[in-house]
Amino acid sequence: MKGLRKAFGEQTVLNGIDLSIAEGETVAVLGRSGSGKSVLLKLLVGLQRADAGSIEIRGQQIQDLKPRELSEVRKKIGFLFQQAALYDSLTVGENVSFPLMRHTRLSESERRDKVRELLSDVGLQSDLDKMPSQISGGMQKRVGLARALALGPELLLLDEPTAGLDPITAAGIGKLILDLKTRRKITSVVVTHDVHGTKGFADRLILLHEGNILIEGEFADLQKSEDQFVSQFISAA
Repeated sequence: MKGLRKAFGEQTVLNGIDLSIAEGETVAVLGRSGSGKSVLLKLLVGLQRADAGSIEIRGQQIQDLKPRELSEVRKKIGFLFQQAALYDSLTVGENVSFPLMRHTRLSESERRDKVRELLSDVGLQSDLDKMPSQISGGMQKRVGLARALALGPELLLLDEPTAGLDPITAAGIGKLILDLKTRRKITSVVVTHDVHGTKGFADRLILLHEGNILIEGEFADLQKSEDQFVSQFISAA
């Protein structure tokens, strides 16, 4: 990302963001509510358009792509929405199978095997035939994660994956993110308010404040910062 800017009316959310993320790296994006964390993810996946600046994914500029070209890029990006965004009328298995049906030529039996494998990866292989309303919020997040992984993405974008979850369930989601990094070597950008939870899975933390990256580094770097806002943010978390 270079010089990335985004405003809504007179409110500037991102004010010239410069950020590079290495292949296989997991970056956690922190900040107060309204600081532009989720907007950053939506710009990366092309759900919103930047007012200025550029976004390059694997050498490809995405902001000027035609819809069909952007669709091809999106197939390489897994996106977990904050509320999991499962289809209420589809079973857990059908939710995970949905991108496979739309974007692959797998047979029904191949899709079924792939879905079982994906749900096994997130510990939900026995919940294949349940409806979203029959499982907990934490389980819904894991189903959403399995669906995000269905097409074998190179980049994984997670929007508040632990929001609204109890500490034990949140820690389980954090462990899943770490496992994915270890086993699949996926590059991940994780938007979160769970500052202390990032210690378990993030290589680098980015703190957004007033439209800019105020500080970036490991958790220890933020702890040692003498900046008043950084200290307040860490101690209040």
